Amino acid sequence: MCGIVGYIGHRDAYPIVLKGLQRLEYRGYDSAGIALYDGESLKVCKTQGKVQDLKEKFEKTTDTSGTIGIGHTRWATHGVPNDVNSHPHYSNSGDLVIIHNGIIENYDALRKELISRGYTFQSDTDTEVLVNLIEEIKKQENIKLGKAVQIALNQTIGAYAIAVFDRNKPDEIVVARLGSPLAIGVGEDEFFIASDASPFIEFTNNAIYLEDGEMAIVRRGRDVKIRKIKNDNLVDPYIQELQLNLEQIEKGGYEHFMLKEIYEQPDAVTDTYRGRMLVEQSLIRMAGVDDNLERFLNADRIIIVACGTSWHAGLVAEYIFEDIARIPVEVEYASEFRYRNPIIGSKDVVIAISQSGETADTMAAIKLAKEKGAFVFGVCNVVGSSISRETHAGAYTHAGPEIGVASTKAFTTQITVLSLIALKLAKAKGAISNSDFQYHLEELDLIPEKIKQALASNEHIKKVAHKYMNAANFLYLGRGFNFPVALEGALKLKEISYIHAEGYPAAEMKHGPIALIDEKMPVVVIATKKGHYEKVVSNIQEIKSRKGKIIAVVTEGDQDVRSMADYVIEVPDTVEALTPLLTTIPLQLLSYHIAVMLGKNVDQPRNLAKSVTVE
Repeated sequence: MCGIVGYIGHRDAYPIVLKGLQRLEYRGYDSAGIALYDGESLKVCKTQGKVQDLKEKFEKTTDTSGTIGIGHTRWATHGVPNDVNSHPHYSNSGDLVIIHNGIIENYDALRKELISRGYTFQSDTDTEVLVNLIEEIKKQENIKLGKAVQIALNQTIGAYAIAVFDRNKPDEIVVARLGSPLAIGVGEDEFFIASDASPFIEFTNNAIYLEDGEMAIVRRGRDVKIRKIKNDNLVDPYIQELQLNLEQIEKGGYEHFMLKEIYEQPDAVTDTYRGRMLVEQSLIRMAGVDDNLERFLNADRIIIVACGTSWHAGLVAEYIFEDIARIPVEVEYASEFRYRNPIIGSKDVVIAISQSGETADTMAAIKLAKEKGAFVFGVCNVVGSSISRETHAGAYTHAGPEIGVASTKAFTTQITVLSLIALKLAKAKGAISNSDFQYHLEELDLIPEKIKQALASNEHIKKVAHKYMNAANFLYLGRGFNFPVALEGALKLKEISYIHAEGYPAAEMKHGPIALIDEKMPVVVIATKKGHYEKVVSNIQEIKSRKGKIIAVVTEGDQDVRSMADYVIEVPDTVEALTPLLTTIPLQLLSYHIAVMLGKNVDQPRNLAKSVTVE
């Protein structure tokens, strides 16, 4: 949500900042802007719309020279999306320029105070209030920019990642973060600033990730100075070597990032269990679990907190943990958990799931759980993210960068990690026999190849998509382990095609949704030959008798459902607990093809952001 890019050094800043914004488009935004300074004049260009619109406007009207620059993609919170509310914003004097990701909750009171002191405002944003507050403090206290930023941030309430510079001192940029990610790329006599490392990976593999409550002064040709915002204590910079490469964040010949990431799932799942699952030794090694095994085994319960697709992965995990490891599990929306005064004890284990590791509600849920004495375990994809630092222990999914806003490989790799944990705990508890444990390991080892087989149905799924692309509504049904997959399939269709879709437990159809079924209603039914197959077949017959159109996801070779369904999509057979890793594949492809056929922007669907870092 929102994207920040900055550069200071010896290169021309404009192409670096522009390309950086393009790399951050996946985060979701409605407007964009860039500010450049060449030592004499400040050049600001911003516009509602896409980064390409900004590029055309900037290059048509403005000189783009300068070796210091900041850029921003905005996802509107305070003020509608328009040119005026777009970032960057500058102070009344025109000296200070700022970009900001987050929300300043007390902006209205600050704004009124500044108006009483003679300040005027052009926009409706909280960001313009912040930059003028910094200017007022700098002027009244007669202090340097860095100190003024620190004092101003101590007077604000909310979340932020900011970059601000003073055109009277064009050799430094001041940055700070609280609740929103910010990375500093360290080059040779140059620095890069971004919401994540993707904008600067082609220039440097060295990065500093600011911790919450830290600020830094980035000076041309000098070392980075990092301080705590609250108490001014100096912090030793920790420079990480990035394990990211340029190829990973390019489309690689695919039309969209989403399609690329769907097809990356066999390798992503393999990377997730590689080194952890030793099939020949009948062993699972996970340092974060091994080092805290007693906490897991002695837990009264496991509470899973997550949002969106990660919440659906948590629901799958609930079935797996309770069925295989016999540990009680509750799955909570992080956004509700953080506000409802939950009962949490020191013997509870909280598993927090987030692809980005920056989800604001999940971060707040983690802090709440820690305050109440729970052991908190994180599952995330982004190395060095806030969740990986805030939790007591955790496991990375190793899915690689996921650029498409609609998560695909995040879902399957999260299920893979959670399955490994459940199997490991089941073995340690004696809740699973040695032969069943080994069988599950062998089946999980076969999943990447079986995902490839599921992907081979792509052309057939494209035909199904063409048949139903103009449907106004979809219903998704599943039972047991595949009920969460029905929810996830419906979410994918909503996210990228804007078609209304609902997921339900198949048995709940009779308690309301059946009233919607007619000859115009496509119903996607997950009907693998595992678990409650006969019950699902009965549900299909009920739909058919009401003229509903049935798209069935079935186990390879199934003839019973084929005789009833309008369209059948086959997936390979596997153990029941692992079927979600296969049944979700055709639903991802179905959503993708429908959205493309409708002309939607599948990588950047409207109103959505990849990383939701504000409430």
